[in-house]
Amino acid sequence: MVATITFLAVRLIPGDPAQAVLGGPGSQASPEALAIVSAEYGFDQPVIVQYFTQLGRLATGDLGRSYALNMDVGPLVLSQLGGTLLLAVLALTLAWLLALALATWSTRGGTIAARVGSSLEIVAAALPHFWLATSLIVVFSIGLGVLPPISTGGVAGIVLPVLTLAIPLAGFLGQIMRESLLVALESPFVLSASARGESELGVLWIHALRHAALPAISLSGWAFGSLISGAVVVETIFARPGLGRTLLNAVTLRDVPVVIGVVMTVAVVYILMTLLTDAASHLVDPRLRLT
Repeated sequence: MVATITFLAVRLIPGDPAQAVLGGPGSQASPEALAIVSAEYGFDQPVIVQYFTQLGRLATGDLGRSYALNMDVGPLVLSQLGGTLLLAVLALTLAWLLALALATWSTRGGTIAARVGSSLEIVAAALPHFWLATSLIVVFSIGLGVLPPISTGGVAGIVLPVLTLAIPLAGFLGQIMRESLLVALESPFVLSASARGESELGVLWIHALRHAALPAISLSGWAFGSLISGAVVVETIFARPGLGRTLLNAVTLRDVPVVIGVVMTVAVVYILMTLLTDAASHLVDPRLRLT
């Protein structure tokens, strides 16, 4: 299904895919050259034939060969996968830490903390990646000069991309955790723990937060997918190599094998991450082990 939707979406982009093989619309390729390329890559075949040919290659694990780069898609995707996964994992980890801190402070800090925390969560969740990335560059790179505006390959070069992805997600996860935490703090098991002499911090960290984290854990698979999609913008702005930047270039050049290869890889990663979040939910909530 993912391969089908991606194939059709790329085909709807105006332009001749044969031109992508010859360097794009600006290549001024002759009609004869376009005809040769169309015959070689099967562009002269009906779309339905091209579609089943593509599916046949995918069924054997062959992602095809890039039209624009003239190289196998498999090694190309694998070479860019590590950078994007690192970016997404770091952003998800930071988003969780920020969300836990914000949810805990807003529920235990009184009325003012609750209002300020709720406002921060809403604002953070609504921030577009491109605007946040630009703002961070203006503040930390141009204004303060403490972080590089582009990815340098070192630790400093990944800070701003991670912040750009983590802050909006932290706002979303924080809203979910705060509501769940408020419900958990009024639940019978919390009152029972308090009656047994548990300290306030013990009740919060051992009992209430464990329950409040369940909805956020369940949504972490979706969140990871959203981080990878956000990487398209972030990797482009910060000139960082990765699947997002590779996908954007491939769509621009109508490089169908690369687009399908990247999307299929992301789909597999998303499925694996969803399975991991389901397993984590069962570990955190003993009630799920009985179902």
